[in-house]
Amino acid sequence: MDSQTLMLFGGIGMILVLASLIGLILKLRTRGAPNAVIDNLNARINAWWVMVVVIGIAFWLGTGAVILLFYAVSFYALREFLTLTPTRRSDYPALVAAFYLALPLQYLLIYFDWYGLFSIFIPVYVFLLLPILASLGGDSTHFLERASKVQWGLMIAVFCVSFVPALLTLDIAGYEGRNLLLIAYLVIVVQLSDVLQYVCGKLFGKHKIAPNLSPSKTVEGFVGGILLSSLIGAALWWITPFNPWQSFLIALLINLLGFAGGIVMSAIKRDRGVKDWGHMIEGHGGMLDRLDSVCFAAPIFFHLVRYWWT
Repeated sequence: MDSQTLMLFGGIGMILVLASLIGLILKLRTRGAPNAVIDNLNARINAWWVMVVVIGIAFWLGTGAVILLFYAVSFYALREFLTLTPTRRSDYPALVAAFYLALPLQYLLIYFDWYGLFSIFIPVYVFLLLPILASLGGDSTHFLERASKVQWGLMIAVFCVSFVPALLTLDIAGYEGRNLLLIAYLVIVVQLSDVLQYVCGKLFGKHKIAPNLSPSKTVEGFVGGILLSSLIGAALWWITPFNPWQSFLIALLINLLGFAGGIVMSAIKRDRGVKDWGHMIEGHGGMLDRLDSVCFAAPIFFHLVRYWWT
């Protein structure tokens, strides 16, 4: 890793140390009495430690490790999505193709930097293949609904997520060898937006923005979180090929997309009758609960950078 990446992870580490100390102090003040809010806060901080360490190791190991990491992320995200989706026996060929054909091939295409194919492989070829495989079973019961759910799962959990490591394939003049920082920028800005929207909502929130979909989201939290995280994005311009104003506007865009992703994925969870996608990450829910905003932001961020900076 270069000096800027080390500096960035050092800063993140200092923030997590401070957060851990605050969590410890708050816990000590309860004198051992159970407190759901503080316990959840500490669980979230511990989970962030694990996530940062895992991402840091992948960054240190290089491109192949980063792609492999997001392959695993997509696998578990797709598993969570389809676990909540009722399937029938005739869907099995499509599910096998999704997990063991489409998923690995998408990431192999990214590894070999075949943009012309990885950008259309799932939304065109796999989109057509999956219902063909499902139809071979001859079961027409809720066929359209079943086929579209598998297609949706692949688009969200695999196709959209794969654009995070796809940032490594971009050839940006004067930015050679630093593309890992684009991944860090995207993840930090979008994830901070989620956190700051939650904090601002708790502190100032009065008006629900989508009470039937995500009761915790408020107008005040939305405005405060989006603005603050966009300003942080502007402050992180030095790890990107953008100038401060460009960095602010790009951060604003991906934060808005991240918010939209959170709302859409919340709507799907409500439709399925669940609060979280899973319980993989303590304090955070499932993999998709952490990825929902990134899923919607990553493809647009990738194409924006590719169009204007390569």
